[in-house]
Amino acid sequence: MAKRDFYEILGVAKDATEDDIKKAYRKLAMKHHPDRNQGDGAKAAEEKFKEAKEAYEMLSDAQKRAAYDQYGHAGVDPNRGGGGAGPEGFGGFAEAFGDIFGDIFGGQGQGGRRGGGGQQVYRGNDLSYAMEITLEEAALGKESQIRIPTWDSCDTCGGSGAKPGTKAKTCTTCNGGGTVHMRQGFFSVQQTCPHCHGTGKIIPEPCTTCNGAGKIKRQKTLEVKIPAGINEGMRIRSAGNGEPGTNGGPAGDLYIEIRIKQHEIFERDGDDLHCTVPVSMTTAALGGSVEVPTLTAKLEIELPEGTQHGKTFRLRGKGIKGVRSAYPGDLYCHVTVETPVKLTEHQRKLLKELEESLKKGGEKHSPNAKSWTDKVKDLFK
Repeated sequence: MAKRDFYEILGVAKDATEDDIKKAYRKLAMKHHPDRNQGDGAKAAEEKFKEAKEAYEMLSDAQKRAAYDQYGHAGVDPNRGGGGAGPEGFGGFAEAFGDIFGDIFGGQGQGGRRGGGGQQVYRGNDLSYAMEITLEEAALGKESQIRIPTWDSCDTCGGSGAKPGTKAKTCTTCNGGGTVHMRQGFFSVQQTCPHCHGTGKIIPEPCTTCNGAGKIKRQKTLEVKIPAGINEGMRIRSAGNGEPGTNGGPAGDLYIEIRIKQHEIFERDGDDLHCTVPVSMTTAALGGSVEVPTLTAKLEIELPEGTQHGKTFRLRGKGIKGVRSAYPGDLYCHVTVETPVKLTEHQRKLLKELEESLKKGGEKHSPNAKSWTDKVKDLFK
């Protein structure tokens, strides 16, 4: 079966740049990688993966690309002797393919690199910590302490992982490099050594305190400053307080995610606050002063005569000043008129007298009721 054109496989033009070719290959490799395609379509995906890999290997090498552009597939056929497609000719592929592994599996994408001794050096994983605070603390800010797990060098072995009086030995599989090369035909792929797991060393007699890890788990206390105005779900980054790196790599970061406790009075909406203000029926009818809370003090609002249930009063600047806001939000007070309960006979009599008096006054005392009655009549005409 004739081979497809390499440019067609990657979906790029013949004048595509090296960066265009690499981007196209990465996209196809992510899509068709065998670990991402299981079941009935696995075989077809594997073939497409191999096809894209071969196309990338040829077009990412300037000499092979020139030969392919001039002679086609014959120009890069290793069996013809002119293509130079031996295992040593695929260094560019190994580099790009390592990037793909990092994108698919996540682990090496954290900043894997090669240390001075040839061992793979990796940045530690980031950690997450959920911190619950009150609404007042979120609005005003606070300083707090948290305790998190951390790893310290083992005192018994001094961090070597070997039992006192013994030493770690160089891994014979990778010769201390921490990586091995897997070759299949023309292709060479570098991966972490399966015996030493990238450390380059084997410990015949592990330290009994740390079980050969060279580190032990402890608790660490951190000072955390919560900025004023922080909101639910926001994160605070504590650099270098994540998991330690491998083979001397940098530690990851700690992300403190904020959770705000439910408040008894206020509900937060961005920088604004909302609260419900219960008032008596007589106060709503006659008007008067009503005391309302804020996060820092108490204020009074004046209810006009005839205040209706659901009326909202806005207090400017009495909300929360968010971490990215220039001005504080507002406080919205929603009036709820309470119906009196557990009335005495005398109170019942007074209310009935009031009701009769209101009825004699006509529609002017209950404009909403008149409007509602008219709407119902119109509905059933």
